Amino acid sequence: MSAHFHHLFAFPRFAIIPTYEHKAFVPYSGTFAEAPNPHRHRVVQARVSELHKDRIVLDRYWQGLREIPYDYLVMATGTKLRAPGTMQNDDKPLSVKYLQGYQQRIKDAKSVAIIGGGAVGVQMATDLKEIYPEKEIMLVHSRDQLMPVYHNKLSDIIKARCHELGIKLVLGSRVNIPADDFQQVTSSGEPITISLQNGNTLSANVVIPATGQTPNTQFLRTLPPSSPDSLINPANGFVRVRPTLQLQDPGYPHIFAVGDVADSGAHKAARPGAAQAQVVARNILALVEGREAAEGIEVSPAAIHLTLGLRKNLIFRNPDSLKGETEPTIMPREE
Repeated sequence: MSAHFHHLFAFPRFAIIPTYEHKAFVPYSGTFAEAPNPHRHRVVQARVSELHKDRIVLDRYWQGLREIPYDYLVMATGTKLRAPGTMQNDDKPLSVKYLQGYQQRIKDAKSVAIIGGGAVGVQMATDLKEIYPEKEIMLVHSRDQLMPVYHNKLSDIIKARCHELGIKLVLGSRVNIPADDFQQVTSSGEPITISLQNGNTLSANVVIPATGQTPNTQFLRTLPPSSPDSLINPANGFVRVRPTLQLQDPGYPHIFAVGDVADSGAHKAARPGAAQAQVVARNILALVEGREAAEGIEVSPAAIHLTLGLRKNLIFRNPDSLKGETEPTIMPREE
């Protein structure tokens, strides 16, 4: 674990824009400074290598200990994105150096292809074209609709913005991802070939994969499930939870999962994650006081605050079908 909080939302932008990369790493040192009893809190700089019913095992010693017992535990481990959405090192200086090197690769390239039409891909493409209008920027997506989790009007807005900026959209065919995940660096400056499943090929000096996220659940392998699929949903790899965010497995009512790692049915974003954290805190307090953990989360329509370049952004929320809504909420902004 790093001594700094990694501001994941900032990584894709700071991999493009120079001079700001150091701001993506926020020290934990003052996290509990304003708490009523700050001495009762600890930040443990280590990784959890094993999770057991009553203790965790660390990958290194902390204050002479490798194991820490617990009464209640909250998993908030999130997901791992592909570079540059996730750093290759925990150390801040090395991560800053990595982002600076990535910025230079972008600066030196004549063409950049981004694979994946989700939020990261869209935001990187629009940032790139606004900062480097002379470069060829391609956004490659396997479907005709960009960001398909949302109402199709968001895709229409994004396509119009890409047309306005001059971004080339390559839609409707999946990319054949090579074994190295396009991480090769060609010192000669020669373009990298991108093969599509429809038989077409593209080429770009830099290829940025932005095709999804992997749940951080490696430490769960040491926690025995009550039944084969009671801990992890095999369909997506996320942690199975009840509406209270307790593990679905009946053997672990004192363990919770919150945010992106949880298979809660909620949209994976900061706003629902923050609301889930409050529900978990209240449910743990209920258990401590001898009451039932009865509060469940509310699953709202997917919403996002999406940047479309450095100056334009919008707030978009899917219609709430339970309320009879058929049209999304769209709030465009320009700064």
